[in-house]
Amino acid sequence: MSEMMGRSKDDTGKDRVSIQNRNGLKKAACGKEQKPNELEASHPPLEEEGEEQTGRKADSVISTFKQHLDKKQWCEASHLLINKEKNLFGNITEEEDLSYDKEEEQKLAADHEALEKLVMENVVETLSLSLQEVDDNNESVSAHASALTSAVKAIMQQEEQDQMWKARYPTVPSWRPSNWRKTHDTALHVLVRGRMDRPQTPTANQAEQSSFQTDVQNMGRQLNDDLLLVVKLVKSYYPPEMDICNFYAKLYHQVFSNRLKKIADFGLDDKDCAFLLRWVNEYYPSIFQKPELASEINVELLGKLLPQELLVPLEKQYLDNQEADLKTFIDQTVDDAVEKWKKGDEPEKEDDCYVSPVAYDIIQLINGMVKAAEVIVGDLHKAQEITRPISDSMQRYKDFQEDIIKQNKPNSTAFIKANLGCIKDFRDVLVNKSHLFQEEVQRSCLDVVTDMKQSAHTYLLSPVHKNLKTQYQKLGTKDWLNKNSSEKLLLSIEKELQELQGPNQSCYKELIGQLHQEVTEEYVRRLLKRNVKLKDKDRQQKAYETVIDDAESLHNLFKDMGSQDDWLKEILTKIAEVLRLQDIPAMQMQIAALGTAHPDLSEEHIAALLKLKNLKNQDRENITETGLETMKEIGVKPDARNFFSRVPLKSEDQATCFCYKIKSLCKF
Repeated sequence: MSEMMGRSKDDTGKDRVSIQNRNGLKKAACGKEQKPNELEASHPPLEEEGEEQTGRKADSVISTFKQHLDKKQWCEASHLLINKEKNLFGNITEEEDLSYDKEEEQKLAADHEALEKLVMENVVETLSLSLQEVDDNNESVSAHASALTSAVKAIMQQEEQDQMWKARYPTVPSWRPSNWRKTHDTALHVLVRGRMDRPQTPTANQAEQSSFQTDVQNMGRQLNDDLLLVVKLVKSYYPPEMDICNFYAKLYHQVFSNRLKKIADFGLDDKDCAFLLRWVNEYYPSIFQKPELASEINVELLGKLLPQELLVPLEKQYLDNQEADLKTFIDQTVDDAVEKWKKGDEPEKEDDCYVSPVAYDIIQLINGMVKAAEVIVGDLHKAQEITRPISDSMQRYKDFQEDIIKQNKPNSTAFIKANLGCIKDFRDVLVNKSHLFQEEVQRSCLDVVTDMKQSAHTYLLSPVHKNLKTQYQKLGTKDWLNKNSSEKLLLSIEKELQELQGPNQSCYKELIGQLHQEVTEEYVRRLLKRNVKLKDKDRQQKAYETVIDDAESLHNLFKDMGSQDDWLKEILTKIAEVLRLQDIPAMQMQIAALGTAHPDLSEEHIAALLKLKNLKNQDRENITETGLETMKEIGVKPDARNFFSRVPLKSEDQATCFCYKIKSLCKF
């Protein structure tokens, strides 16, 4: 090598470095990056420049080395040994006599080994600091920091020297390659295993935890605190290329994961199973979401704390257990309600409204359990599996309501009114929080609660219609037209509305809206029975005024009681207009307007309505035909509602309509 240290021997055979080559050395700071391509004497001597450089005694060098060790100046001690290594081995070739100082080599090897041991001890001692000490920045932190900086530089120097010796094939020191970086990594691995074996930061309230939970909690806390220490302190004393934060994170992840694998293979009870899954999917990821760690550690490179083949059986165990618990709770809740009804008790009241805890208790549990399961298994679709038994439980609840209606006990009405609140709450959660349920479960339960609501309304409203039957019979008759007996109907309805009170406010309004619609349906049905003949214009005008007045009165009454179905008034208004109009085209347009607003308006209904008027058969046919064609041309309105399909007609009206169709076909 062109610039390799010159080497000469004195009379005693001791090695000396030539003054000429030594004076040619350049000074460099400790830890400065070196060129690894050749064994250049780029490390300067550590003595003062004015000190005698030749003929130095070996014990002088050793004394200086010990001084560096005492001061924990690992970098400087490493430089010194590297310089001596170059002096001793720098110019030995294959042809050269290998009679160099063996004793000096042995001393150098021993010093090299001693320094390596001290450097590695210093590296692993760093994590003995506490986060509190780091945050307070006390003297012990500064001392550790200085020593660690020097230790890391020494490791890098030795790695660099290993690389330079790779290019030299002649005699190589017995300690080369020293592989300090590999030793460093192994030492940290041993350190991490030891700290996870014996966590130094136990958690509180461990009396309430199983031994497994305590171990996992302590290991997790140790991992958290140590990685924070690495990020806050250790990182700044390592070069970026060593990526020390991710290196430590990988070590802790591997150790933690291996411990949990062994435990999971052994088998866990339900409580510990849920705890472990929560650690894997919630607690552990949350550690790396802390701002201090998130910016330094690539959590994607770490992966899951447990492999999928171990997670799948744990998830099944947990979800099966949660599903069974949910079913047991729902069934018990329904059983409690059944028992109360059988005893003859009435539901509790709040603000004069009957209430039942069934829906509230079940919904709160479903919501809480599915949310918890989503966190614990880390997947909403898997968490939804625990709601599978709800379909059967809701059917059981429906059967309970049918028993209430069938047996019609003294407390049945109160229970049905309380159930209306539960039905509404169940429907709201099924629609507005559909993410809690599997699709088939949601669809099945919605069908059940829809049937339950209709059944409850029928049960509560049937007695009302029975009591109003006498007043219904007068609608569409001569007495209705001449004496306007609708006022008695309104008074009777108002009385019945008082008896319907008892459900909560929103359910009562829905019930009143249902009654409003059914009364309107009955009104139209009675009118289309044609018990009264409107033979002339005056009687048709009178019928128009009566229907208009009734529409307004019914609307005001039900609106005051909470109904929001304003569209029902418009049906009676449009029918009244058909009765009043004398112009055939105008009647055709009114029929079309009624049909586009209510697309279930049939030919039978149109025929029955037109037969109230004294029209020729041909005119009725033309009005019906043109009205239906106009309905098709205009199309159905966006806010259209069905109504007439719930208004049955007499068979003679259906026969009349059939004749219209036959005549229409004969034209072709």
